[in-house]
Formats: sequence, structure tokens, C-alpha cells
Amino acid sequence: MRLGVLGCAEFARRRMLPAMAAHHAVEIRAVASRSAGRAAATAAPYGARPVTGYARLLADPSLDAVYLPLPAALHADWVEAALDAGKHVLAEKPLTTDPARTRALLERARGLGLVLRENTMFVHHGQHAVVRRLLAEGAIGRLRALHSAFTVPAPSEGDIRYDPELGGGCLADIGLYPVRAAVHLLGTRLDVAGAVLSVAAGRRVETSGAALLRRADGVSAQLTFGMEHAYRSRYELWGSEGRITVDRAFTPAAGHRPGLVLVRASGTETVTLPAEDQAAASLTAFAAAVHGRAAGAGEEAELLAQADLLARIRRAAGLGAGD
Repeated sequence: MRLGVLGCAEFARRRMLPAMAAHHAVEIRAVASRSAGRAAATAAPYGARPVTGYARLLADPSLDAVYLPLPAALHADWVEAALDAGKHVLAEKPLTTDPARTRALLERARGLGLVLRENTMFVHHGQHAVVRRLLAEGAIGRLRALHSAFTVPAPSEGDIRYDPELGGGCLADIGLYPVRAAVHLLGTRLDVAGAVLSVAAGRRVETSGAALLRRADGVSAQLTFGMEHAYRSRYELWGSEGRITVDRAFTPAAGHRPGLVLVRASGTETVTLPAEDQAAASLTAFAAAVHGRAAGAGEEAELLAQADLLARIRRAAGLGAGD
């Protein structure tokens, strides 16, 4: 898969570009930036061609796909431009900041015969497939509740996550993870029972929040998230006969060996799994979709449910799209 990178975000340079360079199914062909120097510096370690300007990269007929790590507020327009240029697209999360625009872009991609994916990497990590298998097998009895938390220390001053014009705020950047975990583990039919979003003094975006989701059968999800906190990345599933705890659930290091804790009346068991690079797993899933080896209906349904829930949590908390 001949790939172009649309932007030189720190996350792309630190995490995704090295994963792409090491991946057998990906070849980094070009890197674009509005700055010629930044494009050159980012492209050089990978032998890629630097391009000044995003539109120039999209005009390159040799590229099969683009990876888009731009600020969230810019995603929708550049995703649309990439699709219109005939490129498959892997965009950083959130795909857009508006559920209607997300739906429209997914429909546009389908109509053009192109693959459009959001790079929510954790859902491709094998530990969550094991959790879903344990639930299906009734390892903890009947599921009763999900408790999930993702909190991170404060970004540096001037970080785009503090800029509302660029789509900043903790809900779509950090809260997205426990929301997607709820969708991934509980299904797409979830309602918002309540939500709180708080803006720290001196900030123009929400910096912490919580949400309560519910399923029609009474299963609930309690979610906590924030970006000026001590680090926490975990979820617990509570059942009628036990519970499953997953630590480092959302951003495990590539060398981390997950240890799922399974507690039942008969005792406590730790299920130790192999280390896995979820960035590589996400790229593998994207490449398989591009080459027609993987259906995307389930992932698309989860993405749409996630987009709807993020918007409904914002409304339930009393913050409008422009607040």
C-alpha cells in the first residue's frame, strides 16, 4: 500500500510513522506539510518524498492511500478532498467533530469504492477480542455494568487540545476511548442517561468529564475521562458471577504483555497475553480493507454509534457544539 502522510503532527512522527516504516504492507511514499522544511525533516528518515502543501500530495497518482493526522477541526474537509482524489483514507480520531458529516463521508467513500477508517487503534488490540470471548462464554455470568476511565496529564501550554477552533477538548480526544470501549463491548444501542463536562479555570475547552450510558436491558456504563489528571487507562466489566479488569486498556506500549484479571467465586485468575503493537494492528486492518480482504460494516457501525454518543454526551452536559 503506497501511502502519503497528510501532516506532520507529533503523534504521527512519534508513533505512526515508525509503525508504518516497520510494516510489511505499507510503503511511505510522501509526507506533506505547509512548511517545506518540516516536510523534509519528517520525510527524510523514511526515504519519502517531501511535499509542500496538502493538495499537492493528494494530486499524486502514485499514492493508494493517505494517513491524516491533522487537528480534528480540519479532518472533514481534507478527508473529503482525499476521497475525491481517489485515495483510501486512514484519519486520526475523531474522524470528524459532527456525526452528520461522519455519516456523509462514510457514504461518500462507499459510493466511490474507497476505504475510510478512523485510527482508533485500541479496538484492534487482541486483548479486547479475548475479553469479548470471555463475555460470550459467560465467564462472569450475566453482564451488569462497565466502568471505564481514561485520564492523562495536562498537555503543554499551546497544545492544540486547548484550542476550540481546532476541535480541542477532552471529550473527543480522551473521552472517545471509554465511549468506544462501551460501544465495542456493549454494542451500538446505547443511550446517554447523564453527563458532566467541566472546564478548568483559564481554559476554553472542557478538561474533564463523566458520562452514564445505559442499554435497554439495564446494563450500564460509567465513564470518566480528563486531560489534566494522573494517568489512568482501564476498564472493568462486572457480571452476576464475577468481573474482568483490563489495565493499560487504551494505550499499551508495544512491548506490554496484557494481564487480564478474571475474578470469580472460585478465585482470581490472571490471563497473560502476548505483547502486541496496536499501531501495527490498526495498519494491518486498514491494509486488509484496502485490499478487499476485510469487511468494514461492524467497524463502521461502531464508529457511527461513537460519533452519535459523543455529540449526545456534549448536549446532555449542557455544552453546545460551539461552546
